Amino acid sequence: MKLLLFLILPLCLIGQTDTTSSVDWLKNYDKAIKVSKKENKNVLVYFTGSDWCPPCKKLKHDLFETDEFSELSKSYVLLYVDIPRNKDLLSDKQWDHNQEILKKLNKKGVFPLLTVVDGKGKALDEYSGYGMTGEIGYHLNFLKKNK
Repeated sequence: MKLLLFLILPLCLIGQTDTTSSVDWLKNYDKAIKVSKKENKNVLVYFTGSDWCPPCKKLKHDLFETDEFSELSKSYVLLYVDIPRNKDLLSDKQWDHNQEILKKLNKKGVFPLLTVVDGKGKALDEYSGYGMTGEIGYHLNFLKKNK
């Protein structure tokens, strides 16, 4: 019986995939701008505090792990900018890089923050915060509007 369970369990897990695995987030601003120019797409910059910001954690689940976001994300170059409290989560180089982008595109230090920039690095629009209610309509509308 245990052998049968051992053989069947992996088959049951195959259908349980994480939709974020199909979404590629870059972590380097210059590379994102370069890809943006090449593909003629805007850059969606996501500022998060991955280890301390409850709305950021909830938004990750409620928005970024959905099929709708996965589809909308194809219209963007995605840039992930994490500002964790535990600096050990990032290399020193990544920490310094993220701090530079924070100063440039998130001067108020708001989290979570979605910022859209064009291929020249010009900020076009931004949307901040998340009420943690599961209501992501405003975020989806923001993404649809700024493609």
